[in-house]
Amino acid sequence: MMNFPILSSVIFLPLLGALFIIIFKSKNSASAVYISLFTSFANFFLSLFLWWSFDPLFNGFQFLEEKNWISGYIKFKLGIDGISVLFIVLTAFIAPICIISCINSIKNRLREFLIAILVLETFMIGVFCSLDLVIFYLFFEAGLIPMFLIIGIWGGKRRVYSAYKFFLYTLLGSVLMLVAIIAIYTLTGTTDVTQIYEIKIPIQYQNILWLAFFSSFAVKMPMWPVHTWLPDAHVEAPTAGSVILAAILLKMAGYGFLRFSIGMFPHGSEYFTPFIFTLSLIAILYTSLVALMQDDMKKLIAYSSVAHMGYVTLGIFTFTKQGIEGGMFQMISHGIISAALFLCVGVLYDRMHTRDIRSYGGVVNYLPKFSLIFIIFTLASLGLPGTTGFVGEFLVLVGTFTKNYLAAILATIGVVLGAAYMLWLAKRVIFGKVTNESVTKLSDVNKSELAILTILALLTIGLGFYPNLILNTVDTSVNSLISDYQNNLASVKGKL
Repeated sequence: MMNFPILSSVIFLPLLGALFIIIFKSKNSASAVYISLFTSFANFFLSLFLWWSFDPLFNGFQFLEEKNWISGYIKFKLGIDGISVLFIVLTAFIAPICIISCINSIKNRLREFLIAILVLETFMIGVFCSLDLVIFYLFFEAGLIPMFLIIGIWGGKRRVYSAYKFFLYTLLGSVLMLVAIIAIYTLTGTTDVTQIYEIKIPIQYQNILWLAFFSSFAVKMPMWPVHTWLPDAHVEAPTAGSVILAAILLKMAGYGFLRFSIGMFPHGSEYFTPFIFTLSLIAILYTSLVALMQDDMKKLIAYSSVAHMGYVTLGIFTFTKQGIEGGMFQMISHGIISAALFLCVGVLYDRMHTRDIRSYGGVVNYLPKFSLIFIIFTLASLGLPGTTGFVGEFLVLVGTFTKNYLAAILATIGVVLGAAYMLWLAKRVIFGKVTNESVTKLSDVNKSELAILTILALLTIGLGFYPNLILNTVDTSVNSLISDYQNNLASVKGKL
């Protein structure tokens, strides 16, 4: 399609920026900031060019790159379709936002923090481009290291505990996935994803292999009951860390379900659908109720993330066009809205040095610009029509209703609960009486904060009114995924 290795460039350009920061050492961190900003913006524009060059009507992987890595065994194979290209753009979009947001909030070791962000960007984009199981696993697991450092070094008081909890939870799940990858290689003689799709894994092994992959994706998503690491990680992580964690890292699991669980194990996916539905509904209802009880703003948004990811898994495992497209749209939407909400919390925290909801009230009287933006994202999070939050949830609910109307009704209750905890958050923080004198001394958002939050607000509303920008990109790939799933399911059942 093009001679230029664009996928390798998008993956490794941030890593090149990190190397430049290491090479050009200076006493002040200004050079590191400029290098990281230039690199991240360049990569974002490169990802936009990738999206623009992408053919949404082509059924298959595009921009394929293939090189022998471990001769005779593993190939460094890259390629994208409609499912992965949007996540690459989202990752490249979030990275410069994180860099801008951390310039003023990170006081110590800013150079090292920027290096960690750029390295993490490389690993995250690598996950969405990989077409080899081993390469995917390496990128998937490597992302743990910079995130572990971001939480453990630049986090809050309980940062070491939260960092280790995050690391151990995700590593434990992923060990089983590694065992499953080795088993797949033994069964098929390859780790090439496209070849595995064609060979088809024998039905008698699908359930156990599906569970092994599920163990990794469920923790990363995170799904109930292995979600407890997320609130701890969010509370202790710096603002930029929370943004990346919510916007991108959680989406890697959703992408994994689409690319591997459904693609390689159709029988396993069908067999465990009731199990997924049950866990998703518990996540939606239970974590929404837990969110209602929170006094820490970050913890509330973290629990809301678990609930929103419940809608994603619900939509994906309906195996309907509306459900899967809704799940994907929900992931993109949540990536924008949750990033914005954590940035809003960061704005308040930088000024007040507390995330306790009880310390605020009457913020609208002193921060009118901030309050307007915060309300927009609050309404988007609860799924107000005209925002991205509505489109994703609506499509998921429509898809779920065609599969299981009872699950759809229970999920709809989650929408009501979502409105309850988000509106209650807005009421306690933005409106009401000023109970804390410190609120009266607060300054409104500065130019960089206003610019970032305005861009995110415009995206939230713009994609809410014009969702086809996303849906047209994924349409052919989703249709192909559903068709392949049905055909593979029929073929493996036919062999019984």
